[in-house]
Amino acid sequence: MRYGALLIGLLGTAAAVPLVAGFRPSAPGPAARPSAPLTGTVAYRGVRVPVPAGWEVHRLDRDPDRCVRFDRHAIYLGGPGPRPDCPARVIGGTEALWIEPLGGASAKRTGAVRADRLARHTVQATGAHEERLALPEAGVTITGTYGTDPAALQRTLRATRLTTTWPDEPVPTSEPTEAPEPATTSGSAGDAPDAEPKSGQEAPLPNWASGEGFDICAAPAVSTMKAWRRAYGIANIYIGGAARGCAQPNLTRAWVRTVRRMGYRLIPTYVGLQAPCSKYKSRITAANAAAEGADAAEDAVRRARALGIPRRQPLYFDIEGYDTGDDACSEAVMSFLDSWTTKLKAARYVPGVYSSLSSGIRDLGKARGITKPTAIWFAHWDGDTAVYDTPDLPDEWWPPHRRIKQYRGGHKEKHGGVTLNVDSNAVDGRVY
Repeated sequence: MRYGALLIGLLGTAAAVPLVAGFRPSAPGPAARPSAPLTGTVAYRGVRVPVPAGWEVHRLDRDPDRCVRFDRHAIYLGGPGPRPDCPARVIGGTEALWIEPLGGASAKRTGAVRADRLARHTVQATGAHEERLALPEAGVTITGTYGTDPAALQRTLRATRLTTTWPDEPVPTSEPTEAPEPATTSGSAGDAPDAEPKSGQEAPLPNWASGEGFDICAAPAVSTMKAWRRAYGIANIYIGGAARGCAQPNLTRAWVRTVRRMGYRLIPTYVGLQAPCSKYKSRITAANAAAEGADAAEDAVRRARALGIPRRQPLYFDIEGYDTGDDACSEAVMSFLDSWTTKLKAARYVPGVYSSLSSGIRDLGKARGITKPTAIWFAHWDGDTAVYDTPDLPDEWWPPHRRIKQYRGGHKEKHGGVTLNVDSNAVDGRVY
């Protein structure tokens, strides 16, 4: 995870491939307004998609290491390779599209083709700032995201047309599913176990773990998790949210079950609306902070259940660093997190919060009159793995087994022959 630092660099245009005559990838620029003219069209399988001015286009079959990111204006076509080169952390959603094969490379068109099927499609405003459409007659699934206003995404989708023929193009195959390994435990005994397993399931694990953990923008392939298992037993997953910056092609219910059987413990994290005074497009509205916090919790619970994460497990909300000198901003964040915590407790999940030590965590520790999270994950990049004896974080705040410390930001590590860009964490806290 990253905090307090601007994202730097944009996707290079060298790999942005024009797919039709007359279209050229544009250099990165400011966010396109909903009224911006469309400048070209790309074809993929059974759809033709307009390209708004300033957007990049990336063909993942030709660039399989490309990371599908939702923090910049781009259209991604195809399925990513097994090891996309994603940064340790990307935060902040904006308008973007990812169009991937529906049902794999051998899938056939089903249903009658109506070119203008999306002409009247309405994108509803949701807490996740995301729209996902399965179009079997075009052989694709479209995932679209937006920043503040769904109208920008809606305009592009309404201009998308279905075609009667597919272009002759290679489609990448997905990585083979690997057999799960026997279950092992990565943590010590905690104060309460997971819910009792049904017949045939693995034995319950303690609800906390201690040791080294890593977090990365997109859940790695099963083969990568296997390669890294000797080095790590704890990993983060980003389950959703308006500011989640990377697509999650690997993150499924089966993936969660498989890596848990390898012995991994997971830190489920929801990257939702950010502080009103932050730099991100998807921000908390001060007047509606409490309602938005409750909505985020409801969406996080839905996504957790879809991944097979049961009740009594932790869900962390990621609130990036913000200006604590802005009292109104801090109050809005506390109101939001109060509702997040209360709603998760009512749903019988364990509420957690990730933030920088100097902003969200400090504000939570000092706050009065709010319901505080059960567990915290704090960012303090001092290179020290000590979870306690930390300046500005009294030991009586969230002890014991309720803390995770992110002590180092994005850097590359290689284990089992596989290199990833990760953040480093020292864990003595709640995990799944």
